Amino acid sequence: MATVTFDKATRIYPGSTKPAVDALDIEIADGEFLVLVGPSGCGKSTSLRMLAGLEDVNGGAIRIGDRDVTHLPPKDRDIAMVFQNYALYPHMTVADNMGFALKIAGVNKAEIRKKVEEAAKILDLTEYLDRKPKALSGGQRQRVAMGRAIVREPQVFLMDEPLSNLDAKLRVSTRTQIASLQRRLGITTVYVTHDQVEALTMGDRVAVLKDGLLQQVDTPRNMYDRPANLFVAGFIGSPAMNLVEVPVADGGVKFGNSVVPVQRDALSATSDKTVTVGVRPEHFDVAGADSAQGVAVTVNVVEELGSDAFVYGTAQIGGEAKDLVVRVGGREVPEKGSTLHVVPRSGETHVFSTSTGARLSD
Repeated sequence: MATVTFDKATRIYPGSTKPAVDALDIEIADGEFLVLVGPSGCGKSTSLRMLAGLEDVNGGAIRIGDRDVTHLPPKDRDIAMVFQNYALYPHMTVADNMGFALKIAGVNKAEIRKKVEEAAKILDLTEYLDRKPKALSGGQRQRVAMGRAIVREPQVFLMDEPLSNLDAKLRVSTRTQIASLQRRLGITTVYVTHDQVEALTMGDRVAVLKDGLLQQVDTPRNMYDRPANLFVAGFIGSPAMNLVEVPVADGGVKFGNSVVPVQRDALSATSDKTVTVGVRPEHFDVAGADSAQGVAVTVNVVEELGSDAFVYGTAQIGGEAKDLVVRVGGREVPEKGSTLHVVPRSGETHVFSTSTGARLSD
């Protein structure tokens, strides 16, 4: 096992002046499960490929344990990679696919068979060892790709969107298997995904990237409760946080007809006349229909999820129509076209600078 360090690692593709990954600084602890997440083109896969040795590093360094691997070829880095498309050999059996790297390394047949059978037992693949990949489902193929990584007993697992080819239900069960497997093996893992739900449910820590720049690295809970800037606030959470530009008022911010209390320090940290307030869908309280408090939301669409529901509506805030999402109880679902009065819950609002996007509130 080993730590992984990105020390201002930078990658600029030939013909481009803008870095795909710009001075990435992350320390990953021994045995940690770190998830790199962000929209397409943010640099997460490039970061993983730099760590794997598949992309050159144009600046900074990458270390695995105490070794500087910045310019080492992939075979000398002691890593194992699991790809999005499984990358299995179609003419080989499951057992041969899983043991292929050990065969190339000159490990004797008995030892290979022992390790393959151990990995197959962990992954529930024992009965499929003599089958070819085409006789397996997508989820089983992905487990074979995982098994191939496990038998090598690397210092670091690298996983590049390994679940994106699976259907929704299988993704949920497989991500649980991967996370529990990683905990059991204790191997340092760097996992890339564009799915922020996957990131929050699997990672010990999550690193959010945008345009090659690291926005925030933190535990899933801290990232959800204290996003560092507007981008992270809008990206992490499903449905996304409501972000509304509102005027600064005496003692807080004016949200519709009510003034929402905000720490004085947060407002004194900016000279803007307006700030952007973030409220998660579950942090709105529904006021009475005749209430003069809060904001009147016209209900457009209701997503019923059984235990609760999400109301998608439009509200007039500061003279402009804004889209808002509000979570309500599954037994208190409003009619489409009706009006809902909502008030942001005190202490559950997030305040950001409208001009810089940086977080102002504690």
